[in-house]
Amino acid sequence: MPDSVADNFANKYVIGVDYGTLSGRALLVRVSDGAEIATSVYEYPHAVIEETLPASGAKLPPDWALQVPADYVDVLKNTIPAVLKASGISRNDIIGIATDFTACTVLPVKSDGTPLCELPEFSKNPHAFVKLWKHHSAQSHADRINQAAHARKEPWISRYGGKISSEWEFAKALQLMEEAPEVYEAMDKWVEAADWIIWQLCGKYVRNIGTAGYKGIYQDGKYPSKEYLASLNPKFGNFVSEKLEHEIGQLGAVAGTLTAEAAAWTGLKEGIAVAVGNVDAHVTAAAANAVNPGQMVAIMGTSTCHVMVSEKFAEVPGMCGVVDGGIIVGALGYEAGQSGVGDIFGWFANNYAPNEYTAAASAKGLDIHTYLSELASAQPVGAHGLVALDWQSGNRSTLVDHQLSGLIMGLTLSTRPEEIYRAIVESTAFGARKIVQTFNESGVPVKEFIAAGGLIKNKFVMQIYADVLNMPITIIKSSQGPALGSAIHAAVAAGAYKDVQSAAAAMGGIADERYQPNPANSQVYSELYEIYNDLYESFGHNGAMHSLRAIRDRALIGSVK
Repeated sequence: MPDSVADNFANKYVIGVDYGTLSGRALLVRVSDGAEIATSVYEYPHAVIEETLPASGAKLPPDWALQVPADYVDVLKNTIPAVLKASGISRNDIIGIATDFTACTVLPVKSDGTPLCELPEFSKNPHAFVKLWKHHSAQSHADRINQAAHARKEPWISRYGGKISSEWEFAKALQLMEEAPEVYEAMDKWVEAADWIIWQLCGKYVRNIGTAGYKGIYQDGKYPSKEYLASLNPKFGNFVSEKLEHEIGQLGAVAGTLTAEAAAWTGLKEGIAVAVGNVDAHVTAAAANAVNPGQMVAIMGTSTCHVMVSEKFAEVPGMCGVVDGGIIVGALGYEAGQSGVGDIFGWFANNYAPNEYTAAASAKGLDIHTYLSELASAQPVGAHGLVALDWQSGNRSTLVDHQLSGLIMGLTLSTRPEEIYRAIVESTAFGARKIVQTFNESGVPVKEFIAAGGLIKNKFVMQIYADVLNMPITIIKSSQGPALGSAIHAAVAAGAYKDVQSAAAAMGGIADERYQPNPANSQVYSELYEIYNDLYESFGHNGAMHSLRAIRDRALIGSVK
């Protein structure tokens, strides 16, 4: 056992809870070595609300993505008792709990933490619900935020690659204020779900430095000025002081202790440590023990988030942010990302795989993704004659524009479904290469690429990424990276380790498995990447996709009315 673990923690455990897009997962972990004892998953009953509001059946406008906060509490009530039962571990041996969340996922609440959507007067108002990270209908508000920031030469805009995303706190809040002023006025706090769930566990609201910095424009100990916010809308001038500003907690610190109510929900012992909230991608760096400069961790799931630690400050075009202490205390944390990856694969497989493919996959005992991957892998690189842009859910990095859309070039009457599937997979790998290239060119070199998340199970996908990036890809040891990362932070908050680095060294790590690039494939992919990059720069700036989106929105909004 590492010396950094005190003797009285030798047979102790922690719980990490990972809140994803569709479900929450609890993981029971041994403090001494990170051994994963038991896990349980609970799918959100309301999933993602994108078409109609559950309370009223009202149709939602385009690009909305909402959730129900009670689903998050239900995760605690279901998964933690399940892991306790499955493991047989006494609650007296569990010393801490931590959670992570998709971000920016944000909701309006009253001063006691009650979500506005749970109040009768707002139960049918979509703006009173949680706005999930992929709620993209605040793009016009983000555009104004960016235009004003550049016009006023606000110093913080460069910390975000020159653009604030429509996914983040300020754009969604400005949309809320202008489209539903009654909800805006009624809310006391605009809260990240990452912090709200910790509030439910310990009874104390602490705003974590990660989401405050990456999603809330908190830099050098302050938010954007009142004068700047008033330039967006005079009524928005007091947003920070009235709705947002709060105590900031460092990652791995104690937010509070488990309340009696939360203990009753979970079966855990009242009074154990509850760590400050965190972001799913950021905690995964600890799970991979990748907390050193040059190590980029890509958490590959419905979307992909790329995070890395550095001692050097640089302005990386299109990055999602650079935050002091944003991944580990005492170091700069960088974030970039792709808004759609696994979501894009699923979109194609669920909507465009022919019935005979689905039947053939079933006959072989395979899921449709594995079947399409098998067919596509039999073809030489470049034989499909296709290049795609991975923007079906917009572009997070490096263009930061969620009004962009997908594109597939090279289709012919002989193009097969598996060829399109392969081109889509390749497009996401090209998107990752664009991010790595941008970091390298900006003076933040990526020396190691470590993959985590659900997509690492697909060997076809991972080999394409290695070939496209032309660098080895290391795989995280745990299949539950974010949950393990949260557990590591819980161990630090509980006092078992002095810091996240020492806890990560003992409890995290990478697998022996590694994907090596195929030189011949990499050469062809470099040619294809040049075409991808030409399309990227052209369609990223020529306005054609924006025009298509505007025409679509007029038609859809008209149909809602």
